[in-house]
Amino acid sequence: MKKRGKGIGCTFYGTGYGNGFPDVSRARVQLEKDGAVTVYVGATEVGQGAKTVLSQIAAEALGLSMVEVNFVCENTDETPDAGTAAASRQTYNTGNAVKRTSEALIRKIKILAAKHWQEEDFQRILIDSGKVFHTNDHNKTLSFKEVALLAGELKITGEDSFTAMTTQLDDETGQGNPYWPYTFNVYGIEVEVDTDTGKVNIVKAVCAQDVGRAVNPKLIEGQMDGGFAMGLGYVLMEDINLNEGKIKHDRFSNYLIPTSMDIPDLEKMIIESPESTAPYGAKGIGEPVMLGVAPAVLNAIYDAVGVRMTTIPVTPDNLLVAIKEMDRKEQLHGK
Repeated sequence: MKKRGKGIGCTFYGTGYGNGFPDVSRARVQLEKDGAVTVYVGATEVGQGAKTVLSQIAAEALGLSMVEVNFVCENTDETPDAGTAAASRQTYNTGNAVKRTSEALIRKIKILAAKHWQEEDFQRILIDSGKVFHTNDHNKTLSFKEVALLAGELKITGEDSFTAMTTQLDDETGQGNPYWPYTFNVYGIEVEVDTDTGKVNIVKAVCAQDVGRAVNPKLIEGQMDGGFAMGLGYVLMEDINLNEGKIKHDRFSNYLIPTSMDIPDLEKMIIESPESTAPYGAKGIGEPVMLGVAPAVLNAIYDAVGVRMTTIPVTPDNLLVAIKEMDRKEQLHGK
């Protein structure tokens, strides 16, 4: 017999290392002689889109297109430390460092242009689309390339850092500010449970994810799809089978992960609520998009067959045992 049920899983997640651990990102931005700008940052790209998002943040701050921004990362000879690609922190932490650093470069460019035009107040200098303007004289313009030539052999660079706001929890009271910012999401999942085989199929799924500001919606949707797939594997399939310190499922022939045939289309809802301390309001969502899947699936299974599974993965064998145990107890109590 096949039975259907629906479940919801809600989560909140504090990004960054947290609990008072120093969470610092650094960046350097340099104006090149050809007028392009190079961003040097130690943020590691592991498929989450860090290179793209951080380049977008730099381009926005510098008033350039992305093709005019060179991005150098994963080279410890050249790049300042931006912390690990972990804790969903790169968009917020390193994004803030890149934005601050880009603004520092803009300030230096304005000062150099003001000096060239014998203008005492560099605030009267404006920058847009790789061009430098004097607000009081529209005939005074410089390209970024011309500004770089004005500097001669001197390299025009901006450097800055960003430290996340976090304090350690008090051991006695449990009070403190361990994370900032937080992100929120909710999953709604419908399952179909085959009570003869114990097989759980996902019929429909929807995720609403708070992103702060969607700097790159396509990347966000990709992370939501990836997190959903990982969450399904976590709750229904993946089991390393650790026994006395030895991993028995040590290859993909017995450590099962979801395939495209196991994953239905995920309805994705991007919720924008800009974070005031974030670069252009954006928050990281790398890990949060996985967290709500398991509780939503477990709640849906309970709604379908009345069994509350408290261990994962919910393999067909485990679910069948739980269903039969429930039936046995109901028969004992005359239900």
